[in-house]
Amino acid sequence: MPDAPAQPAAPATSPLSHPLIVRQLPARKATRFDLTPDQDMRAALAAHAGLIALPFLRFKGEVQPKGRHDLALTATLEAVVVQACSVTLAPVTTRLSEPVERRYLADFAEPTGEEVELDGNDTDEPLPEVIDPGQVATEALILALPLYPRADGANLGEAIFAPPGTKPMSDADLRPFAGLAALRETLDPKAGEADDS
Repeated sequence: MPDAPAQPAAPATSPLSHPLIVRQLPARKATRFDLTPDQDMRAALAAHAGLIALPFLRFKGEVQPKGRHDLALTATLEAVVVQACSVTLAPVTTRLSEPVERRYLADFAEPTGEEVELDGNDTDEPLPEVIDPGQVATEALILALPLYPRADGANLGEAIFAPPGTKPMSDADLRPFAGLAALRETLDPKAGEADDS
């Protein structure tokens, strides 16, 4: 009997967790947090985010009441990440410093179609029972990572293609006016001599 097809894995939650129960938060003052995970936790986070290493991470901020029922999280993410170069796979170290904001709304309504384009606010979320700055830090870290990290001196090179029997075009050939001098010399061989005089 053939094996059943593998089910897609559910998205893994972050190993970094610092849950704040919303109903227990003070109604009139901010709840501050300062997350600086230890070496083992940073190693787990690095594996979770697909990094070679995570030498440093700090997520510092607060959850502040807004109005009678809403909450806002504001924080700063600071991190040092080591990724594989997208060209050579050599380690690339990047320092990150990112502001992070989330608004948790008691009367949140999912925007539709044109509303998404007009509003452009992707920091609003429904008010949950638990706000977890550790999960927010992990999301912010992953979003802030360079998509194509490059080691010093790494170069993709220049790809040149042409049909058989024709001269391939280089990037320089595609620049405006790149071939005008050569064309002028072809049409008027004396033009080059005039330039030399």
